[in-house]
Amino acid sequence: MRKILFASSEVYPLMKTGGLADVSASLPIALAEHGQEVRIVMPAYRQCLTALDDVTVVASIKLDGYVLPVDILQSTLPHSDVTLWLVNSPYHFDRDGGPYGEDNGDDWEDNAARFALFSRAIVALAMDEVGLDWRPDVLHCNDWQTGLAPALIADIPDRPLVVYTIHNLAYQGLFSRAEFESLSLSESLWQMDGLEFYDQMSFMKGGLVYADQITTVSPRYAEEICTPEYGYGLEGLLQYRSDQGRLCGILNGIDTTEWDPEHDPLIKQAYSADKLMGKAINKSALQAAFKLPEESDTLLLGFISRLVEQKGIDLTIAAMRTLLDRGKAVQLICLGSGHADFERDLQVLRARFPDKVGVKIGYDETLAHQIEAGVDAFLMPSRFEPCGLNQLYSLRYGTLPIVRETGGLADSVVNADGQGRGTGFQFEEASTSSLLAAIRRARVAFDQADVWQQMQISAMKQDVSWQKRAEQYIDLYQNVV
Repeated sequence: MRKILFASSEVYPLMKTGGLADVSASLPIALAEHGQEVRIVMPAYRQCLTALDDVTVVASIKLDGYVLPVDILQSTLPHSDVTLWLVNSPYHFDRDGGPYGEDNGDDWEDNAARFALFSRAIVALAMDEVGLDWRPDVLHCNDWQTGLAPALIADIPDRPLVVYTIHNLAYQGLFSRAEFESLSLSESLWQMDGLEFYDQMSFMKGGLVYADQITTVSPRYAEEICTPEYGYGLEGLLQYRSDQGRLCGILNGIDTTEWDPEHDPLIKQAYSADKLMGKAINKSALQAAFKLPEESDTLLLGFISRLVEQKGIDLTIAAMRTLLDRGKAVQLICLGSGHADFERDLQVLRARFPDKVGVKIGYDETLAHQIEAGVDAFLMPSRFEPCGLNQLYSLRYGTLPIVRETGGLADSVVNADGQGRGTGFQFEEASTSSLLAAIRRARVAFDQADVWQQMQISAMKQDVSWQKRAEQYIDLYQNVV
């Protein structure tokens, strides 16, 4: 058994903007179920304190760079026995809006100070400087918001081993030289082999340079980020760490209790690989909810994502416009929010084809389950995708993913061969024409009921749980030791 301190800026169901939150809840739970002693640390956002019933102040500490003491709160992650620590600094975290920005989408101007304080608290907990009589063997940090922690702890004697997971290299936590100076950091960190990145400070680089082991959320993405196309200027450093044997990819899993079509209370009709008829009831209910014709022979597509270019929403809109202009028997239901232009384009598409397109701007966890259960196929035409979780939910629900061959999408979806083998449909080029070709392949398979059903059953029997993934992380911790 190892003691693991798992540090993340968001953890489901307390705070979520994307897949990081899901992983930061389900992976620690899976590790605990495998006999590891895991504790999670996250910021005490206002939303967290509102959601938790039982919260206790267990320590108060003074951290560099801030004049007031910071409380460490203790609770339990909902629906688990995993201990949860929250770094409570009201000045930094008790505010409306999201974890990284205001409701209007603008980043908080003090994000550097906020997550520098969080990283300092992580280090204090990891070194038991707060007097809780608990020190981890492994400090597991995640994404740029915790990237300073590996740098701050690197030279401390007797420190825990540090694992750093990249969930999305596109978000690096870049700040100015002036902000670096305002954080009371050691000047020795401002160098090419430290936090400095083209005259800026990179929180992400702190994790990449100083961690004992770097992981990403899929094997394919671990290879991709070592190339200029996906490396965002860090590909040389990442290739160097890879050559050292210090970079690997472990595909994410999902919480198969939370996402289980056979026992999902949020969907209209439970079903399983052995009783697929229930899926048709969910399709009909979803069509009705969006006021679409309840046509069983129409290919119903789903899209749940942030509405940003990375996720290929522009390709989705263009492909659907082409198909619907040609009168094809296809429908789309989209759930998400993001860039105002994409939100408007979806609303225009809905207005133009009210009997073919359903749109909900925002996010709704219940509706997300209902879409996964109700649609026939799920669109993920991402330009890059470190892992992706929706294709894993889709496999679990017998909803065949249509994905671009990149990152975790390539690692988790087996391309259809036209004979009923495979679990989805891959395409290579990030273009409307390639996406259209993949949708057409899906349509051909959909029109062959036996082929489609065979693929659905294969998809639902894939192991998308954290069981094997947790074992891989445990082996990783051992190998780092």
